[in-house]
Amino acid sequence: MKKTLSLLFLLIFGINCLPAQNSLLTTAEKSGFESTANYVDVQTFIIELTKISKNIKVESIAKTIEGRDVPLLIIADPMPQSPADLINDKRIVVYIQANIHAGEVEGKEASLMLARDLVNGLNNEILKNVVVLICPNFNPDGNEAISTKNRTHQNGPKNGVGLRYNGQMLDLNRDAIKLESPEMTGLIHNVLLKWDPSVLVDCHTTNGSYHEEPVTFTWMMNPAGNRALINYMRDKMMPDVSLALTEKYNVLNCFYGEFTDLKNPENGWISYAAEPRYLTNYIGVRNRLAILNENYVYADYKTRVLGSYSLLHSILDYSASHSVELKTMLKKVDLQTIARGTNPAVADSFPIVYEVKPTPEKIKIRAYEVDVVVDTDGREQLHKSDRKKLVNAPYLADYFASKSVSLPYAYLIKLSDPAIANLLAKHGIKVEKLIHHTTLEVETFKITDLKPEGRLNQGHYTNSVKGILKKDTIEFLPGNYVVRMAQPLANLAAYMLEPETDDALLLWNFFDRYLVPQWGKGFYDYPVYRLMKKTELQTQLYLEE
Repeated sequence: MKKTLSLLFLLIFGINCLPAQNSLLTTAEKSGFESTANYVDVQTFIIELTKISKNIKVESIAKTIEGRDVPLLIIADPMPQSPADLINDKRIVVYIQANIHAGEVEGKEASLMLARDLVNGLNNEILKNVVVLICPNFNPDGNEAISTKNRTHQNGPKNGVGLRYNGQMLDLNRDAIKLESPEMTGLIHNVLLKWDPSVLVDCHTTNGSYHEEPVTFTWMMNPAGNRALINYMRDKMMPDVSLALTEKYNVLNCFYGEFTDLKNPENGWISYAAEPRYLTNYIGVRNRLAILNENYVYADYKTRVLGSYSLLHSILDYSASHSVELKTMLKKVDLQTIARGTNPAVADSFPIVYEVKPTPEKIKIRAYEVDVVVDTDGREQLHKSDRKKLVNAPYLADYFASKSVSLPYAYLIKLSDPAIANLLAKHGIKVEKLIHHTTLEVETFKITDLKPEGRLNQGHYTNSVKGILKKDTIEFLPGNYVVRMAQPLANLAAYMLEPETDDALLLWNFFDRYLVPQWGKGFYDYPVYRLMKKTELQTQLYLEE
């Protein structure tokens, strides 16, 4: 099949020689960037893509609560027969995801354009070193609710956009830990555990401060992730991507955030969400690289789509040219995590509470000054002016522990509740079961205070807990669960099982029935115990039920 240049390439570089009848166009392109694709549009476009080249195949990540497929495009040259073929392959896997919030549609259109250009061979160098996975429509149920009444502050598209939440009215970008949606559960099973992408990109649209840059992005930030990976993103990959986006693609960009004080923007620019319920931070806690793309809501729709496209291309350019470095680095981190858990040292700690600090380098934002208007009630309102201002501000995006605990050799769960074991196993965490009665010296978390929030959050009255660790001797029963720290996902397991983290299973109510007696005062001990010393345990592997 004769290869054609993409319309996007022409838009960016000003070449005007593409025969329209030979071009497969997205809904955004066909409408002159006034509309966005519905479910049928996306699925039809994908079917047409498969007719172009042998270098693309399509799988399903999940089926939504309303019965729609969440598509996964696999683009590779040559196409691996299975993910196992990539173990000794020089190529790395990059996963691009869009439309997790279906009102934020630029990534959906941009990723479809990118898929077309890759299968058309527009940039053959990428596929030499990268297997590209693309999910252009992660939230099909939300996407089908396209309406001009959604996100009315957003600058296009004219036909409207979808809803933030999925068919269960869940925010999928708060579900990475609790896995209550088929979409996020499918992502773990059919992408992360199957393909183990080195790099993940999650596309969104901003709601924050006013600035000129149409494209913003940042990296995974939770301090429970490997610090070397966070620093690599902060100091090398993200600055290089930003520079390429500016110089090669001529797209204004800055790292994602918002001003801490609109009247005094020099005080700081903050990326404020570090919990692993957010997908990019979850990926970081899994010891992989993740990028959050936030396209500027007040830029026009065409600029946002093309800017997102250019960012995705810049990320693939970098990943392709650094594939060996990335693959080697991630393998080393996995081995270090396993070795640490084999015999934890006193100095090995795990963050329970953290605080934000400025990154080593300040960043520049092309901002707008604000005017202060006092209403009739004496309240100040801030209004964007037309006065541009280049701001040099501290980037508040480095999160460090303010409270830590020693990392145990293993966690023992003195329950036989398959729901908890199944959830851990769904994440890919290795769970074992004790074979015999075993008495062990452990640390017990003694609850001193437990309170639910007064307002529902994603269908949960999330818990806040206080307590103290005490040494104890506990008898464990056959069938009780064991989670050792000598595994690649040790950080994720610890985050879920430590009671005081901000995304603990305790916080999300998974242990509620085991914490408080039916009558009387006080609390039961938290049923997850910390085994601090390396100990021989007779176990068998737990298989998800």
